[in-house]
Amino acid sequence: MKKALLLSLALTLILALAAEAQLKDLAQGLGIGKKSALSDDKVVAGLREALQVGTGNAVNLTGKVDGYFKNEAIKILFPPKLRLVERGLRAAGQGQQVDEFILSMNRAAEKGAPQARAIFVDAIKHMTFDDARRILTGGDTAATEYFKTHTAKTLASTFRPVVAKATSEAGATQRYKQLMGRAQSIPFLKAEWIDLDDYVVSQALNGLFYMLGEEEKRIRKNPAAQVTSLLKEVFGKK
Repeated sequence: MKKALLLSLALTLILALAAEAQLKDLAQGLGIGKKSALSDDKVVAGLREALQVGTGNAVNLTGKVDGYFKNEAIKILFPPKLRLVERGLRAAGQGQQVDEFILSMNRAAEKGAPQARAIFVDAIKHMTFDDARRILTGGDTAATEYFKTHTAKTLASTFRPVVAKATSEAGATQRYKQLMGRAQSIPFLKAEWIDLDDYVVSQALNGLFYMLGEEEKRIRKNPAAQVTSLLKEVFGKK
């Protein structure tokens, strides 16, 4: 009788311990008893700070002399539709003029890039908590994709007059017309006119978003790029 009672008590104790372990596992899964997660306000503040740092760096890197021209990843090249024209002009001894035209397009983009700063700041101000959570838990360039969605159209319309003025001042428009005129004088070389300002704007924005994506990756992965305590706290707890 005693043995049966002891066996029953032992079995009850084992079941109780097992149940307690299961409850602990469930509590941990629900976040009960753990250190509280970052508050909504802190998440949003951290993301805003990260985006201000990242966008500021991207604008600073592109909006300076040689920001585009000396960066092979974003350098604006001869328009793809006119690559045959480029080869024909170089073969006809117009290589220097082609190079000057390429340089002038990049100079125009470099002058336009600083215009993005205010637009990025405005997008950051209007970021919601849901936006912040998606960015924080998203891929390596989730913030960059957010900016593409929310700023691309505004950036394009803002860039265009700046680029149009810059292409004119840098001589890109004049050089383009001269090159196309020379191309049309080369037998069997088809020279298709394009909207030069549209091309430079689109390439400038592609380069800007590329650099923004690179800055975002650095902030997410490199502790040295998390230059404030808030960035370290938010990104260290992903």
